[in-house]
Amino acid sequence: MPPIPHQAIRQEVFDLYDQYAHNQIDRRAFVRQLSVYAVGGLTVAGLLEHLMPNYAATLQVAPDDPRLDADTVEYTSPTSGITIRGLLTRPVNATEKLPGIIVVHENRGLNPYIEDVARRAGLANFIALAPDALTPLGGYPGTDDEGRELQRQRDREDMLNDFAAAYEFLRHHPECTGQVGVVGFCFGGWISNMLAVRLPDLGAAVPFYGSQPEAKDVASIQAPLLLHFAGLDERVNAGWPAYEAALKEAGKTYTAHFYPEVNHGFHNDSTPRYAEAEAKLAWERTIAFFNEHLR
Repeated sequence: MPPIPHQAIRQEVFDLYDQYAHNQIDRRAFVRQLSVYAVGGLTVAGLLEHLMPNYAATLQVAPDDPRLDADTVEYTSPTSGITIRGLLTRPVNATEKLPGIIVVHENRGLNPYIEDVARRAGLANFIALAPDALTPLGGYPGTDDEGRELQRQRDREDMLNDFAAAYEFLRHHPECTGQVGVVGFCFGGWISNMLAVRLPDLGAAVPFYGSQPEAKDVASIQAPLLLHFAGLDERVNAGWPAYEAALKEAGKTYTAHFYPEVNHGFHNDSTPRYAEAEAKLAWERTIAFFNEHLR
């Protein structure tokens, strides 16, 4: 089946996929509503194939890249006693301790895209840890559909505690300086915001299109924030005015970037929502921000 040109896909299709990817509609409803847009030579099967992630073709850093040490590690979340697995990456040529970055996945577990982001952070001369919140359920199951189903079985606060434990694990790692930041995407963006609320010593937080904490919690934030938003992401962006007002009132340090005409998930290069120029710019800004605040 030949690839579908991106410009042939109406924005309503991406909006529909966003609803599906965030559990607002089930797969049956998604396919049924998708059929409305299967016109002009497009088929439902073709649209589905186009919208679903293609990890094999889009990895930017190979899992066995010789420039990196990449290992599966385990740590225990003290609030639950649960053991969590994660991918730990760092450059092989590092001669000194490195600042750390927690990389937080979307609402589907530690899939290949997020592992790739952790490797990119390692190549940027950080020690990066990407935990898998699905570890208690067997880990990322191999597809995002199954991953979303599993992640819905876990409590959000429990997962937040698991990522707070990841922060403690990384900052006490013998190869880490103790300066640790967090970057997260979608669900991981919410985790990044909430870790800034929960962890007074967090070095920096970078939420990508993440839901916001409650206004009453903003006063607890000590870490500087770099926030990335997709211009077409009405669902997440609706919470930004109140969040920004609370940040200003509390005198917090933050920078927010809105990327026009891109969708939620624009950094994820495994789906057609990917916007290459904006994703590269956002990542360059992210690494510069971590270099500024963690080194």
